Amino acid sequence: MTATVKYDDVEVGQEIPAVDYNVRRLNLVMYAGASGDYNQIHWNERFAKMVALPDVIAHGMYTMAQAGRFVTDWAGDPGAVVDFGVRFSSMVVVPDDDQGATLSVSGVVEEKLEDKRVVIQLTAKAGDARVLSKARAVVQLS
Repeated sequence: MTATVKYDDVEVGQEIPAVDYNVRRLNLVMYAGASGDYNQIHWNERFAKMVALPDVIAHGMYTMAQAGRFVTDWAGDPGAVVDFGVRFSSMVVVPDDDQGATLSVSGVVEEKLEDKRVVIQLTAKAGDARVLSKARAVVQLS
């Protein structure tokens, strides 16, 4: 499988529209099971508040995974992502209700490289808080 986005069809500065990902407590429990990260701050409200958090928070790697999902969905091929990195800058607080939290991820083509690769700068926000910083992916396009 190869990327469905063509290198010649993208330009530096081109925006990739935001996608909203709903994050509920159930997602965190499922992620804990898949990752083996059962830290109580990700599922136990009483414990999270006891350690001075505002509420249960999403796993940092879960948040990063959603940003990765954004890139792979845009590219059309998970194998097209050849480099991906972020820094965590804020928490995704997940209330215990039917709404949960909304993680909004958008991107912009920052640079076109040789060999049909592009650098995508990502923005990930929960509410007004930017939750990832220095978030970038290098994607091999067709």
